[in-house]
Order: sequence, then structure tokens, then C-alpha cells
Amino acid sequence: MANRPLLIGTRGSPLALWQAEHVRALLTDAHGLKPDAVALSVITTSGDRIRDKPLRDFGGKGLFTKEIDEALLGKTVDLAVHSMKDLPTELPQGISIAAVLPRGDVRDAFISASGLPLAALPSGAVVGSSSLRRQAQVKRLRPDLQAIDLRGNVETRLKKLKQGMVDATLLALAGLERLGLTGHVTSVLSTDEMLPAVAQGAIGVSCRSDDAETRELLQALNDDRTATAVACERAFLGELDGSCRTPIAGLAEIADGLLRFRGLVLTPDGTEWHEIEQRGAPSDAASIGASSGRELLELAGPNFLSSLTAR
Repeated sequence: MANRPLLIGTRGSPLALWQAEHVRALLTDAHGLKPDAVALSVITTSGDRIRDKPLRDFGGKGLFTKEIDEALLGKTVDLAVHSMKDLPTELPQGISIAAVLPRGDVRDAFISASGLPLAALPSGAVVGSSSLRRQAQVKRLRPDLQAIDLRGNVETRLKKLKQGMVDATLLALAGLERLGLTGHVTSVLSTDEMLPAVAQGAIGVSCRSDDAETRELLQALNDDRTATAVACERAFLGELDGSCRTPIAGLAEIADGLLRFRGLVLTPDGTEWHEIEQRGAPSDAASIGASSGRELLELAGPNFLSSLTAR
């Protein structure tokens, strides 16, 4: 940092830039740094370049992190800011999560062109989402609706909705709040109606594992409660070896000294699903998540996930 600013690697979408600027402000405030002591380095990822096809056809989550990880390992940036739900459960060797920020709202927002909630949409209405998890849960709730892929960042998807490409869409409420776009929300779905993605609403900051100076700087930003919940959820996902071809949801919540975890896996058409719930001490978060994943695999049967991945 003596010769140049601390560089944050980030994608260039409005939401990614908001998150990176947020981390930048937190770092300068926490350590009394001058504003120019931390700067952003915008990196275009494979996921950003693939605009017209489902990302699950090209490998899924790692498409939004590969080039940023390469920049981190190549020492052209010092840290990286990610939506935690975009991160693979196994990070590249030499990279670790140094901080998880206080979590935003975990729920999904439903947005319809007509202003009607999900339950009141007419039969045959088209709901667009790039998330198989959301598509499958929409079909579970309303099997009479159509669920199709809808790619793009938050603003692009809202524009496509306005253009009439779909009748409704779903987006993470936390992202809409960060961008000041909650005025578009028709209704907010409870986690009982739609269980969120693993780590939804959480922002993570990664750095090189051997960069002790940066890790120490970032430790001041870490929220233990959020980090504990996210560790539980990611351990669950790791046991399932979930890909973007697999509709998986998971949420850990901590209240009154107790951690409650709920997990869900579905078929893409929403006709079959398996659920799990476990409770325990927050100190056992990772083991609760992992055991929930193993138990859910037993409930679903040995061929459930493999049959989904093969589709």
C-alpha cells in the first residue's frame, strides 16, 4: 500500500460496483485511510460476456469469479468483493474469504408488470428468472404458470419486464435495496413461501491466503453472525455438490443463541422436492450444514441429484 492504492477487484455491473464501493468506504472508515488509499479495478468475467444463454450450460457459478480470482492470484488486485451466493463452495488454492459483511434481507422480491402478486397471476402467465431455484419454487407454488430463463443484471431484467418479455420476475430484495429500486417490488415472498439461495443477501471479501496485511485490514469488516450462518449454508451446499443445474435452497438463522437451518432441493419442474430442518449451537454451524446435506441426500435417494445434473 505504500506505493499504490489497495486495489479491489470487482465486476462492472451496477450492483457489483455498489458492493465494491461499500467495502471501499468501510475500509477507509475503519482504518482512517485517505479516500485515494483504496481504489477499484473493474474486471469483465466470463459470466458477463455470456449474455444470451443460460450460464448453467457453461459451468455455472465460477463464471462470475474466474477472471477476478486470476487477477488476485496474479497480484494485480489485492482483494475482491463478491455476492457470496456467486462463489463456488471450493475456492481456488491460495484464496480465502477474509470478511463477510452484515447480511442484507435474505428474501426474494416478486415483481409483476400488472402489479398482481404471484398467487393472483392468471394461469399461463410467464415468470422469468435466471435462477433454477426460483423457477422450480414458482412451479411448486403455481404449476399452472410458465417459468423461463431471463438473463441480465438487475436493471436489464427490469427493462425486459417493462418491455413485456415476461409477465413477472423475481430478484433478491437485498440487491434492490442496495440499488434503490424497491419501488418496483410488487410483493416480498416470505422464506416459508420461497427459500432463498445459499448465502443470499451476503457480501464476501476475498484475498490471497498468504497476504497477512490485507487479511488483517479486512478482519475489521467481518460480521461473525453472518459469517456463521453463511458457513452453515455453504457446508450444506458443499455436501450436495450443487451446480447451477440443481435447484437448491438453504437458509441458516440465528436467534436466542440457537441456529436454525432449513434446506431444500427440487426438480426443475417443481413436482418433486425434499426438505430438511436442523437446529443446534451456532458454534456447530458447519457441521449442522454438512449433516443436513447428507441427510437430505438420504431422503432424496442416490439418483435424485445425478438425474437433475444429467438433464
